[in-house]
Amino acid sequence: MSSAGATNGLLVATVLPDLTGLDKSFDYLVPPELGDLVQIGSMVRIPLAHRRTAGWVVGLGVVSTEVSADRLVPIAKWSGHGPSADVIDLARWAAQRWGVGRLRPFLVSASPPTMVRAVPDVRRGTAAASRRDATVGGGAALDAVVPAVMVRLLADGGGVVRIGPNDDALDAVRAAAAHGRIIVVHPVHDSMLRMAARLRADGMAVAVMPHDWAVAAGGADVVIGGRGAVWATTPQVAAIVVIDEHDEALQEERSPTWHARDVAIERARRAAVPCLLVSPCPTVSALAWSGRRWVRPQTAEERSSWPIVEVVDRSDEEPWKRSLLTSPLIAALRDRSRKVVCVHNTPGRARLVACRSCRSLLSCERCQAAVNQRDDGRLVCHRCGTERPPVCQRCGSGALANVRPGVARLRDDLEAAAGRPVVAITASTATAAGRGTSGSADDLAAADVHVGTEAVLHRVREADVVAFLDFDSELFAPRYRAAEQAFALLVRAARLLGPRSGGGRLMIQTFEPAHIVVQAAVLADPGRVAAAEAARRRELGLPPFGALARISGTGAADFVAATGLAAAEDHDGVLVRADTWDELGPRLAATPRPKGSRLRVEVDPARR
Repeated sequence: MSSAGATNGLLVATVLPDLTGLDKSFDYLVPPELGDLVQIGSMVRIPLAHRRTAGWVVGLGVVSTEVSADRLVPIAKWSGHGPSADVIDLARWAAQRWGVGRLRPFLVSASPPTMVRAVPDVRRGTAAASRRDATVGGGAALDAVVPAVMVRLLADGGGVVRIGPNDDALDAVRAAAAHGRIIVVHPVHDSMLRMAARLRADGMAVAVMPHDWAVAAGGADVVIGGRGAVWATTPQVAAIVVIDEHDEALQEERSPTWHARDVAIERARRAAVPCLLVSPCPTVSALAWSGRRWVRPQTAEERSSWPIVEVVDRSDEEPWKRSLLTSPLIAALRDRSRKVVCVHNTPGRARLVACRSCRSLLSCERCQAAVNQRDDGRLVCHRCGTERPPVCQRCGSGALANVRPGVARLRDDLEAAAGRPVVAITASTATAAGRGTSGSADDLAAADVHVGTEAVLHRVREADVVAFLDFDSELFAPRYRAAEQAFALLVRAARLLGPRSGGGRLMIQTFEPAHIVVQAAVLADPGRVAAAEAARRRELGLPPFGALARISGTGAADFVAATGLAAAEDHDGVLVRADTWDELGPRLAATPRPKGSRLRVEVDPARR
């Protein structure tokens, strides 16, 4: 809103309607009876296009001498409290950072799930005293259990805290809470709820987002939740903590693809408060931000937090006889005292199929891409969608070999080798292939052998052995963050197995046992991966040492051409790059969308 200067004393509010596809603000008169209620961030209802719609007040001012008050339509209703002014300013920054120029998606994340008409006074001025007097464990003072190294890191403005995969992140949260009110972002829902309960046991007032939005706004000691918690409205934030900074769940899948880590860093910078990024495997982006401000456990302590790592070297196997069922795996499967989880990120029956007669790989007759075999046996091309019966296009033989079998086929093979039931789990289905075995909670608890994509690591609660059947598919995936993501999978598996003292075994089947990711797991030293990745990305100009976005959808080519950015084709989309996020995001946001286009803009795409 641009109105200013001499006034007749009437307030005018700039309101952003809560309508998809419309990101334009409009001025409305604030009725005198609403004058004490309407503030920046308030959620209101306004007349627009002959109907009432919801919206956010994103600006407040006075009627300009150039505008007649009777030309402004009044706000129809004050609905409730919404994002604070500082959160709205943060959303304006994010709209540019993630290249969309639209406030609405961020304000939706920052708003309460239901209307809040009153904000409680949570601590009534006693928050600081409560934290001082809080006790933990058997009654020890809170300050006594906070590691001194964490205190120093917070005094320096925050940084990266590396912990073992089975170590407790609560120390970092307690250290931050000693400073005052804090926001904690935690990507794993169940773990987040357990942490909230433990913080309440420490004597702190805890608001779990988004349902406790009003409690957070009222001044809870700790505001905790998933990635959306980083947008919480809470007064006088003293520190922000991001747990498992490496977790992909911290990035929004829909456009705009904002990342809670980066929002937390910016919010902490604006508030001049420390930010702690906690992770067993800090990303290159986190370490680049922190510089020298990071801490790690002692080598022996970190190693004890990892399970036993067993590398199954398959490099001496004959190429045509590379079965995923190796001797060490079969031995583990047949040990009925062990609960085994097999991870294979290949759904369906086969992702790479060859003819047993002529030994040629089966490809699509239309686009020449490799075909996959579905559960019903038919061959399908995931590039162009062409389907055909399971026959060789070269010799017509129906005798096919699964060079890279999928989860459904592996379930049959594993069950035959183990001599006991096997439950298959993928992200798209919770049911097991064959035999009618379901993936319900009861079946998961009763089964001793599971196979699935990485989703199985989130569905199963504990295991004695976790085996990555084809880890090379993760190591050599066509993504610039493949090494980081592969190591993050190992961390997730390590948590399923527990610390070394529990005897759990992490089995990695690979043709590249000397790969930096594999060796980092064996040595319990994730810093090796980060150092190698940082050097490679710096040389190639990849994030965080460059900026990258993927543009897809109707009109993508015309839009990319209009940006003037360096570009390269990427399957059904286009990758664009710039030297910095400050250059890339605003350029994307400022470029007009071609008429009739339906674009998806992914800044720093997660799986590229």
